[in-house]
This record gives sequence, structure tokens and C-alpha cells, in this order.
Amino acid sequence: MARMRGKRLKARPVRRYALIVALVVLFAVLLAQTSPRLRAWIDPTRTVAADQLASSARPGLWDRISGKAARDQRVRELEAEVRELTRYRSVAISMAARLEAYEDMLNVMGEPPVRGVTARITSETNGPFREAILVNAGVLQGVEAGSYAENEGGLVGRVVQMGERSSRVLLVTDFNSRVPVMGEASGMRAILFGDRDDLGTLTDLPERGSFILGERVLTSGEGGIFPRGIIVGEVVERGGALRVEFGMTRGRGGFVRLMPSMNIPTPEEFPAEELEEVAEDGEAVAGEATETAASDAQTVEPAVPGGG
Repeated sequence: MARMRGKRLKARPVRRYALIVALVVLFAVLLAQTSPRLRAWIDPTRTVAADQLASSARPGLWDRISGKAARDQRVRELEAEVRELTRYRSVAISMAARLEAYEDMLNVMGEPPVRGVTARITSETNGPFREAILVNAGVLQGVEAGSYAENEGGLVGRVVQMGERSSRVLLVTDFNSRVPVMGEASGMRAILFGDRDDLGTLTDLPERGSFILGERVLTSGEGGIFPRGIIVGEVVERGGALRVEFGMTRGRGGFVRLMPSMNIPTPEEFPAEELEEVAEDGEAVAGEATETAASDAQTVEPAVPGGG
């Protein structure tokens, strides 16, 4: 009896330690599932391990006949593509934050805040353009020449004709439209125009570099019509070429907002008053100096013969 009791007493601490370890492991698993930071560390390792196990397991004959093997392979390819796109998104977010920090450090002048006019869209069937709309706002409502239109999805187009109570907007999806754009992550510049398949085509691309698949395309601000930073669309791949899926197609509200253009005035249109005063003062000082020099010369010249 004494020996049996001793064995039981020795076995109890082992069970207690095992129970404590099991509780700690269970708590760690629950913490890993609830903490996004820990999941960010664990999920890649778990995904790689699952991929290795799945790739090492050979599909059976029934899996090949039923198509399960092809579906599993497609799922693994899509998961790999999602991981690649997630990496690109992280790079894009990091570069955007870095660009914003640089602009703050350099005190870069941004676009001034402007107020626009919201107008209702009316479709046009027999207009001069293939892709254009009419809106019920014109000069009387405050629409200015060269204004651009946007909706909740992004850039819609620019005003090409104005009346007193209506305006015609040429859409960015039209072939005649030309929009200077840039990639949000890559920073690549190009000219975008619409095509017949409702996708945008990029032209005037630089020789080196390329747009990144999945990145957003923004207006570059070049040309003075569109301000910089308006969402135009997203880079997609069609037929082996990079195209742009317009963001305006996601706007289904039936309204657009007409905003004045961002033309930068020349210095001659708005000259600085202080500079004019300084220039006038400088001219006056120069005139007085010239008159003083001339009077001194007239005073000195008669004294020369008397001295000889």
C-alpha cells in the first residue's frame, strides 16, 4: 500500500504539469486567433506548410476523373496570386505614405479646395461624341469653362460645351478623350483614352518601367485640366496587355459633380503689388541718381579751364 501511494503521489505532479502545459497551449491558440498581429506571423507559415503538404500529396485516379485535382491546383494558384497582390498592395500603401511624408517635409503646395456643382445626368443618343452625357447644370448654375466631372467611382470626364441650363460632358471612355495619368504605386506616367471594349488604353508610355497590375490609376495633373490625384481606374490585364478598368462605371447614382479646372494663372495675370512697388522705387532711385550725376558733371566741367 505504501508503494502504491508513493507511485500515485509521483504521478500527480506529472499530470498537473501536463494540464498546465495544455492550458497554456490552448490559451496561446486562442490568443493567436484573436490577435491580428500574431495571425500575421502565423498565417504565412501555416500557408506554406499546407502548400508543401498539398503539393507532396499525389492526387488519386478518382480525383483526376472528377476534376478535384484540377480544382485544387487552381485554388493553390489563386492563393499564390492573392499573396502576390497582397504584397503589391503593401508596397503601394507604403509608397503612398512615404510620398505624403516627403510632401509634408518639402511643404509641397497641394491643390486648393474648390466647390463644385452637382448635376443630374441625362443620356445623349445623337450627340457629336460616342461617349458623352448631358447634365442639367450650365452657366447659370455656376459651371465654368473647362470644368471636369466626377462621381463616387472617380473621374467621369470634362465639360466640352456649356449652355445656360445644361452642359455636355465628354466621358473618359470616349476615344477622343485624352487624360494624363500616373500609377499610384509605380509612378509611371502615360496618356489614357477610351476604347470600344469599355476599357482604357495607355499610350505614350516611357521606355523603361511599367504599370503594376492591380494598382490604381490617378490623374497626374499635367496639362492643367484635371487636378492631380483623382481616381481614374485600376490596371487590369486583357489579352496580355495592361489596360485600365474605369472607376466611373461603379458610380450608379445618376449624378455627377462638376468641378472647376485647375489652370495655374500666369504671373502676368496676377502680378505681385510689392514687386511693382519695389520696381517703381528702383526706377525712381535710378532716375534721381542719374540727375545727380548729370548736375555734378555740369558743376565740375567749368572749373577745369580755370585750374589750368
